[in-house]
Amino acid sequence: MRLEGKRALVTGAASGFGRGIAESFAREGARVAVLDLNAEGARAVAAAIPGALALPCDVTDGAALKAAVDEAATAFGGLDVVVNNAGWTHRNKPMLDVTEAEFDRVFAVNVKAIYLMAQAVVPLMRAQGGGVILTVGSTAGIRPRPGLTWYNGSKAAANLLAKSMAVELAPDRIRVCAIAPVIGETAMLEDFMGAPDTPENRARFVASIPLGRMSRPQDIAAAATYLASDEASLLTGVVLEVDGGRCV
Repeated sequence: MRLEGKRALVTGAASGFGRGIAESFAREGARVAVLDLNAEGARAVAAAIPGALALPCDVTDGAALKAAVDEAATAFGGLDVVVNNAGWTHRNKPMLDVTEAEFDRVFAVNVKAIYLMAQAVVPLMRAQGGGVILTVGSTAGIRPRPGLTWYNGSKAAANLLAKSMAVELAPDRIRVCAIAPVIGETAMLEDFMGAPDTPENRARFVASIPLGRMSRPQDIAAAATYLASDEASLLTGVVLEVDGGRCV
């Protein structure tokens, strides 16, 4: 198995991309900590994965996140892979209609949480001689869509942080990569579209994707599993576009 013996923590893992990543990691032999603000969802996903650990936690709360990381590291005897998957968006609408509270929440979850996770996990990985940090960024930070300006900016930051962290942490043998999904079939789909999830509205977005479909959890999970594995041992600073050609 590709992740045999690995110890992993995935944020936002109660549903969507995060759940898909956690399940894929476990199938490939990793022990997995399922971290999510949705405590009931985290416990349900962890209960379905042999040996998984549920960690109810708000990724924007530095003290709580540090405690959750420490709990996972203690339970597993270390952490080899951390996936910053938890994300948030404002609804698709004109940029000046986004409230300050909405802006703050988007940047707290999509950007500040990466900082907080680094503070918690980098010392652990340095002490054990290396590790892998993955961030789920977005094609929104590469080829932005109108109506999502502030979300686009947060994901551009997430994408670039992976590159900058990769350079700085390379001497510690910590690889850092990002995954940039195209719009996906997740719970936030209607917010991204700014409209009800109807066949007509889906068709409007799918028309901008050359391969003709949105991303799915299994697509992002496959990319994360590869990047977390030793097969990707020479990859760092990569922003892998899982986008059906959207960014071409």
